Amino acid sequence: MKTSKLTTAFLIAVFFFSSCTKKSAQFDASGVFEATEVMVSAQASGEIMKFDVQEGDWVEAGQPLGYIDTIQLYLKKLQLETNIRAVRNQSVDINKQLAALEQQIATAQTEKKRIENLLKAGAANTKQLDDINAQIAVLEKQLAAQKTAFQQNNSGVAEQSAGVNIQIAQLNDQLKKSYIASPIDGSVLVKYMQKGELAVPGKPLFKTANMKDMFLRVYVTSEQLAQLKIGDDIDVFAEFGKKEHRKYNGKVTWISNKAEFTPKTIQTQDERANLVYAVKIAVENDGYLKIGMYGSIQLKIKN
Repeated sequence: MKTSKLTTAFLIAVFFFSSCTKKSAQFDASGVFEATEVMVSAQASGEIMKFDVQEGDWVEAGQPLGYIDTIQLYLKKLQLETNIRAVRNQSVDINKQLAALEQQIATAQTEKKRIENLLKAGAANTKQLDDINAQIAVLEKQLAAQKTAFQQNNSGVAEQSAGVNIQIAQLNDQLKKSYIASPIDGSVLVKYMQKGELAVPGKPLFKTANMKDMFLRVYVTSEQLAQLKIGDDIDVFAEFGKKEHRKYNGKVTWISNKAEFTPKTIQTQDERANLVYAVKIAVENDGYLKIGMYGSIQLKIKN
């Protein structure tokens, strides 16, 4: 009899506790989990030669996943590299080209000094000095003219080389865009094209999403908004079925600066509120959270 009384008391206590737990599981706002999604499109035209990725695969930012046919681009690049070598061969070594003329001027300067010494000694006449000065003047003008011509030639070669280098840089950029890669770390949600299909710029190849760092978007009333600010830690509960919830640590990362009418697919605890504010709460995914899954928050523990 005594044992029966203890059992009855225990069952009453369990029932009371479970009732309190159910009541405390009420939430202040609900929403759905979202992730940063990126639609990766082709940036080049041609046949997809390789595309080794499947839906559900985890990819890293910049990781090569395949490439679009690049043969014509590569051959054009080889042609330009040949052209630039031919252009550079037209460049002139100015110092070497002018060395002979500079030597003639130096010899004439030496002859001028000898004539000046002879003139002082009365062994030469002024006509000889005038002739050598005229010769030096002609040589110096020839030197200046050739130097200018060679500089202009080299300047033109440099400009042609720069133009070809720009074309090569453009081809390198096109070659780079022929490779398929994800701009973010994430999971492949949808694969739109396969190896062997024809890609054109702007055509979607696949969609990826950052499934590690997700966020819950909820809508709160103005009264609830007074209890929230960016940077706040908050309890987030993911719904797995009607009764099962999994608790996560969340952080408020964004609060809308304007009110909006309550979305049809989202309910707040106070259904009488017509205007609500959108709030995004960052949550680290442990592998269980999925895009579109329902979640809720508790602003404070309710008794």
